[in-house]
This record gives sequence, C-alpha cells and structure tokens, in this order.
Amino acid sequence: MGSFFAELARQATANARREVEAYAREIAEFGFLDTNSQARADTLEYALWLRRRTVELSPDNGELSDEDLGYIAAIGELRAAAGMSLDARQRVLRLHTSLMLREINEATEAQRGVGVDELMRMMSWFAPQGERGIRAYSQGFVTALRHRLPYVEQAALLARSLLNGDPISAELASALGMELPEHCAVTVIRVPDRPAGDRDLESEIEALVKTHHAPITWWPGKGSRSGELIALIPLHSATPPASLGPSTAETVQPHSVPDLAPDPVSDLVRDFAQALGRPCAAGTATSSLSEVAHALDLARRISRAAPLRRASARPRPHTVSDVFVELAVADAPFVDEWLHTVGRSLQPGPDLLVTLDAYYRHDMHRGATAAALNVHPRTLDYRLRRVRELTGIDPGSTRGVRILSTVVTRRLSEAGN
Repeated sequence: MGSFFAELARQATANARREVEAYAREIAEFGFLDTNSQARADTLEYALWLRRRTVELSPDNGELSDEDLGYIAAIGELRAAAGMSLDARQRVLRLHTSLMLREINEATEAQRGVGVDELMRMMSWFAPQGERGIRAYSQGFVTALRHRLPYVEQAALLARSLLNGDPISAELASALGMELPEHCAVTVIRVPDRPAGDRDLESEIEALVKTHHAPITWWPGKGSRSGELIALIPLHSATPPASLGPSTAETVQPHSVPDLAPDPVSDLVRDFAQALGRPCAAGTATSSLSEVAHALDLARRISRAAPLRRASARPRPHTVSDVFVELAVADAPFVDEWLHTVGRSLQPGPDLLVTLDAYYRHDMHRGATAAALNVHPRTLDYRLRRVRELTGIDPGSTRGVRILSTVVTRRLSEAGN
C-alpha cells in the first residue's frame, strides 16, 4: 500500500469521529447523537467501516461487494424508518461526500511525495463506487418509506423530490409504479382561504393521486386553510413541449408555451375543482423533467394572475397565453393601481364586474352573454351603457377590451393573493 493510502488508513478513526460530530452539529435531525450514546456508537461504526472499505478497495480499483451494498442499504432503511426527512438525507450525502474529498486532500498534503498515480487511482475509484453506494442507500431509504408512509404521502414526497432535483426521485417513482417521463406539465391550483368549518382535503387529494397516478402534493399558504395543489402530470405526446429555457421562467418566449393545456391536466383540474366545491384558479407550464422547478415558478405566477372561478364554471388550467397581460401588469404596480381605480369606479353599477366577465368570456356575443347571465339582452345593453358612463370606456371598443378585460381578470384573481 502506498504512502497516500496508508495515510488515509491512519486517519480513518479520527476522520470518522469528525464526520459524526459534523452530523450532530450541522444537521438538526442528528441532534440525538449528543444524548444517545448507542446511536452515536453505531453511526461512528458505519462511518469508520466506509473509510476502511475505501482504503481496502481503492488501490486496486475493487468494487463494493453485494454484501457491502446490502449493509449500506440497511443503513438507509434504518434511518428512514427512524423518521429522517428527504432534506436531511440529502444533507447527509452532501456532507459525507464533502468530508471524504477533504480527507483525500489532507492525505495528499500530509504525504507531499505522493505520486499522481495514487491520487488518480483514488479519484477514479471514488466517483463510480460512490454512486453505487448512494444508489444502495437510496434504495434502502425508499424501502422503509414504502412501509412507513401511505401511498398518497409517498406521491407527495416524489413531487417534492422532483421539484428539488433530488436523485432519489427515480427510486420513489419505481416504488410507486410511476413512470418518470422526459416532459411534464407542472400544474398549480390555487385555493384561497376557506371557512373554518370546511372539511380538510386529504381524501380529495388521495383520490386525485390514485385516479391520475401522478406526483401530487399540497403546499399550505399564508392563510390557515389556503394553499396550492401542485401536480406534475406526465406528457407522452409525440412532440415534446419546448423547454422553459436555461435559467429562469422569466426567459420563456410566447411561442414556447402551448395555447391549450393537455387533456390530462384539464381532467385533473376539473376533478379537484368539483371536489373542492369552492372558487379556485389553475396555472400550468410544461417543461423537461430537469427544469420543473422553473416550470413551478411560472405555473404559480399564472395561477395567481388567473381569475378564481367556481367548479360549476368548469375552471380550466391557464397558460401564459391566457394571462400574459395580467402577468405583466402584476410586475408594474403603477399600472395595477390604475386598473384598480378603474375597477372601483364600477362598484355603483349592478353586477357590472360579473357582466363584463361574461361578456368577454363569450367573445362579446350579446345573445350568448345574456343567456349566460340569465337576463334579457336589453338588460345587458343597459349594463354595458352603465359601464361606459362610469368609466368613460366603451366595453365593445378595442380600448375597452384591452383595459376592461384586464380589470375584470385582476379583480377576480384578488381573493387569496
């Protein structure tokens, strides 16, 4: 054994202790190591074993055996069974990898005469065997989750792991029997604060997961009973949707987002809205699986700009092309305030906001609008004249469409923002 590997062997015990101390100090979920001596001893034993196997195998580029991988998987399973979160698991893996690289550097510094070949042998071993070890650890972790968590909670974990770019998502998807496609539609359904007497949504969300067989999670909002339902719907079309771009959702170009949401997304929004029985708003954005975090940001912004509608109105998922004006207005406070002023001028009229909403949703067709409002066409004409009197804007003019349709959407999206 060369001097470099001998130095790693000499420092193995001290390095293992340092790793355990780092866990207890930097990861809150490992705080028990300061009070549970047996758990600390077990954690130290595993950390020391990993270093000794590294020194034994890396000089000759030996692979971790099936027994080794089984032991690593057992540790992952044990930690998940004890309640370790996915976030803590990621922090453990990052910290362990960082410390191992630090130890390699320290051994190199201590043995200044170390040959480049020894260091290269270590590095060529470390990456592939480290990947195999992490995969085994993740498999064990997911095995425990399958026994500990209900199916709907596993689906929520999968959704969050995909949004966080956690590699364990592949293991979670396999355990759930879900396929991870190349592209998906990230959909956010915004639910404003509901009355205290309203039932919880656990059963509705569970039904959605089982019906649509997709990663779905609930993110609570600022209100005690508000929040967002977030779903990642697989897309299997022959032509994949365009990417959201290399950096942020703000880089999306209008042509890169489809005008119509895919049918599976519309079906999910319909099912949830009907089960909810209260106004909600949905936004969706398509992306590759690697860019779902950017898609989530865009879908969330769309849902907050979209009008809240009741289930009876068959709310549909909105895309950028539906609310691009409202998205721009939301980023221009002085314009938004002016539109609010226009909206407030409509308050003295009879149901003018609802009338304008129906008018524009029916493409300004008098008969269809009057039928939707269940009023006589002359009543509709009166209301439209009243809008013109109060605002100085003709609802049927180009200027009126541009201004008043935006006023309507902004006002209808306000609840819960």
